Amino acid sequence: MALSRDAVRQIALLARLELTEEELDAQVEHMNALLAQFEKLQELDVTGVEPTAHAFPVYNVMREDRCRPSLPREVVLANAPEQRAGCFVVPSILEGA
Repeated sequence: MALSRDAVRQIALLARLELTEEELDAQVEHMNALLAQFEKLQELDVTGVEPTAHAFPVYNVMREDRCRPSLPREVVLANAPEQRAGCFVVPSILEGA
């Protein structure tokens, strides 16, 4: 299945790309070469091959979630530039707030 110049022009339009005539010709050739490679992949027998999203196994590397004592509030707020009622005071980012 080969793409025409008009099809590639439409794809470029949808992608908000402005292509010169030379760039359009190059993209037609490039995209048709890619489609030819995909057609070769379609010929492979993948019966019994489990679909996967990653080439290698992916696993969570985070530590186990355990309850433990936290720092005292005074220690946490010790380096705060400004604090009030045991909380950090930060600049307002909303208008009129």
